[in-house]
Amino acid sequence: MKAQSAKSDAPEALLRRLRSALKEIADPARAPAMQAYMKSEMPYHGVSAPVLRKVFREQFAGIRFNDAESWHSTVLHIWRHARFREERYCAIGLCQYRHARPFQTPPTLPLYEELIVTGAWWDYVDTLASNNVGSLLLSDREKLTPVMREWSQSDDMWKRRTSIICQLKFKKQTDLRLLYDCIEPSIESKEFFLQKAIGWALRQYAWTDAKEIQRYVRQNQDRLSPLSKREALKNVGSDKSQIH
Repeated sequence: MKAQSAKSDAPEALLRRLRSALKEIADPARAPAMQAYMKSEMPYHGVSAPVLRKVFREQFAGIRFNDAESWHSTVLHIWRHARFREERYCAIGLCQYRHARPFQTPPTLPLYEELIVTGAWWDYVDTLASNNVGSLLLSDREKLTPVMREWSQSDDMWKRRTSIICQLKFKKQTDLRLLYDCIEPSIESKEFFLQKAIGWALRQYAWTDAKEIQRYVRQNQDRLSPLSKREALKNVGSDKSQIH
């Protein structure tokens, strides 16, 4: 494929190529089970994740964008016009496309916010939160930190989840104060996806500082859900028995 600039018709052309590629490798026998597992109203082609990644590599290989606006509009066009769930996965793949790295700046956050809010399910949200939103936060903490605190109090559950898990890959670079601040508005929530997010975020940081997570769970053991505590301490070791 020849390299393309982001012309006005590029989004439509790319979506047509993606649809053609996905149709060729579709596995209709697998599609119903995939749709049922994800509880998706949108149908599946039945394409597995490894095969889908190959589609990304092949279809995005020659694409170059002149500016952030053309990349942004292409992502949104694919996302908004998707007919199958894999097409939305392609839009997310384009968000994580290596040639889009120069566009990963704070003004890009509204794009990810739309995908998170309209996607409203963990398969979309978790990769956007831990990869894209996390990358923005790491590159500009001054601007993104207050936004994550705002998201942690949002009426939208998926924005809350994003604020909690956006530092999953940060390890020693984790801003603990921000993590705890983002957990706080949801710490007593009965919502499974928030309880799970809290436990997941704490468990990830436990790899860096297990004693700190033990301390936090002990301090908040009457407020954290059993699920959050179980997930947080899953990899801590035998000392976790002393916290309950």
